[in-house]
Amino acid sequence: MLVLGVETSCDETSAGVVKDGREILSNVILSQEIHEKYGGVVPELASRIHITELVDIIDMALGRAGVRLDDLDGLAVTYGPGLVGCLLVGISFVKSVHQSTGIPFYGANHLEGHIFSNLLEQSEIKTPHITLVASGGHSNLYFVEEWGKYKLLGSTRDDAPGEAFDKISNLLGLGYPGGPAIEKESIGGNRDFINFPRAMKDRDNYEFSFSGLKTAVALYLKDKPPDFINDHLADIAASFQEAVCEILVIKTLNAAEAYDISQVSITGGVARNLRLRGLFEERKPANLEIFIPGPDLCSDNGAMVAACGSFHLQKGERSNLSLNAVPYLEL
Repeated sequence: MLVLGVETSCDETSAGVVKDGREILSNVILSQEIHEKYGGVVPELASRIHITELVDIIDMALGRAGVRLDDLDGLAVTYGPGLVGCLLVGISFVKSVHQSTGIPFYGANHLEGHIFSNLLEQSEIKTPHITLVASGGHSNLYFVEEWGKYKLLGSTRDDAPGEAFDKISNLLGLGYPGGPAIEKESIGGNRDFINFPRAMKDRDNYEFSFSGLKTAVALYLKDKPPDFINDHLADIAASFQEAVCEILVIKTLNAAEAYDISQVSITGGVARNLRLRGLFEERKPANLEIFIPGPDLCSDNGAMVAACGSFHLQKGERSNLSLNAVPYLEL
């Protein structure tokens, strides 16, 4: 089964072709750099760029996969969660292709797409397992009972981890996006320079909160002279990064122990962070396997949407022309 996946939920314009739900034939991702000068995603600009770039991105994905539209067995498109204008661009395009070709399509949940990204590289991953989706908009911990069946264990009460990275990067003058900027600045920094708070560390609590951490950093910086901050910028960045990564690791490993799970998967944009990956390896017990996709599959991408769509299309599930964008869609 050949499925084209389209992803336009935020500031990545992406399309990918996946064979039989597992094999990536292409995965083209355009990251919209224009938002850097605004310090965050401007929804209207993101939507306009999707409109101007999506056709070329899809043509590129089909070309790299060596297939034509007529070869496809299905289409998949993210319909939520995400920015409503951005979502509508992808949905409208896929509906148009469906109407002109008759190719069946499926509206994919963006969060489920992230979970399915693990299947594209990790043939050993099974169910049940615990998965953490950590990104600019989400910090969700799920018990994956089986593919397509999920139990939400906990999510953010306020800021998502990627959002916290962006805000602190702005405070430190490191630019946008914050995750890569702080990770780069943290190299060589002292992770123990400041013991920033780790919120809600209760063993049976799988909720996340990063607003208090953000406030703690802001208060720490408030009375520090510029020369001090400049001299210790790497230490401050590393200390903040450690606080974010440690709470993500603690809660995920606690859930794996509580549910007697031997496999854990981590995905979403924050899963690109090398310190997070390293800390999971440092802290995991010997009997626990950690699966983290490659960097491109952690970002928003069309291949993960295609993999998710393949699963549901093979089960006979179809969307119709009434499919609409759902900005706050849950899984």
